[in-house]
Amino acid sequence: MSKIRVGIIGAGSISESHMNSYHNNPDAEIVAICDLKEDRAQAAAKKYGAQHTYTDYNELLANPEVDAVSICTWNNSHAEISIAAIKAGKHVLVEKPLCRTVEEALDVQKTVRENNKILQVGFVRRYDPNISLLQSFKEKDEFGELYYAKASILRRLGNPGGWFADKERSGGGPLIDIGVHVIDLCWYMLGKPKVKSVTGNVYQKLGNRSNVKFLSFYKAADYDANKNTVEDLANALIRFENGASLMVDVSYSLHTQKEETALKIYGTKGGFEIDPGLVIASEKHDVMVNIEPQVDNKGFNFVAAFQNEIDQFILNIQNNREPISPVEDGVELMKILTAIYESAEKGVEIQL
Repeated sequence: MSKIRVGIIGAGSISESHMNSYHNNPDAEIVAICDLKEDRAQAAAKKYGAQHTYTDYNELLANPEVDAVSICTWNNSHAEISIAAIKAGKHVLVEKPLCRTVEEALDVQKTVRENNKILQVGFVRRYDPNISLLQSFKEKDEFGELYYAKASILRRLGNPGGWFADKERSGGGPLIDIGVHVIDLCWYMLGKPKVKSVTGNVYQKLGNRSNVKFLSFYKAADYDANKNTVEDLANALIRFENGASLMVDVSYSLHTQKEETALKIYGTKGGFEIDPGLVIASEKHDVMVNIEPQVDNKGFNFVAAFQNEIDQFILNIQNNREPISPVEDGVELMKILTAIYESAEKGVEIQL
């Protein structure tokens, strides 16, 4: 089978993980790169051997040599570009979140289902090797009924600024940027139960904390200390129709002693921790036990997960196979995220 010819739309920081992974896949070839900044597109094209560069994604989509695209742009353009790409006959891998609103998500879903093309949502954490391990344990009923999950990503000084801090372009702050990852992963591991209700809170108290001295922090390429219209902190309780529940809190800015990432899921026969490291808690022969699987990485393997995600995308195209992160899941996550923001704004529980 001939190689899948790929176009990259958006050559910012996250695109590097896409391009490296395509480069490492023998069945893929990067043939085109598009970015609003021509010099950045040309630099990436030179590095990865792409023949074509563009500053207008429509011109890339019109290129018949392109079979599929990775969309690595600002959140506010995900829906528009995904729809245009599908209509242009391209397969799509779109970075998370799928878009900014439920309405946009439904438009993308409608377009995907009306055309015989694949859209894979970039929920990269689903593709981590440790998640495959846990799924195999789950399939063998090691955990019983999974009914409760807790997830936290708390940054004390973690507002990247730039487009991340501009609600118009991003759709929100830590909730839609990093919270989407852990909410999705918990929901996925719980078996993707139907959401019943959502209660949420968001806080905008500390700002981007650009005043902090003597401690460095990551800054987006378009960092601007004067621009910050997103929340510092969000938390939520999500209830599912099967009785399971998920508690989550995420922050960019918080007066906490240290950065914290924790993801735990509990079942009737056993539970497990995904972050900060893989641990299984269970009961064997009337004895409480903690099991530490012997794996290459106890925590999230960013490089391996991205490689698996890209490899699966290529295989999905070659075999006309539905992704494990289909467009419908992107829609459901947008419903959850939107409900959290709505609940916080109205001060009430939102029924879905």
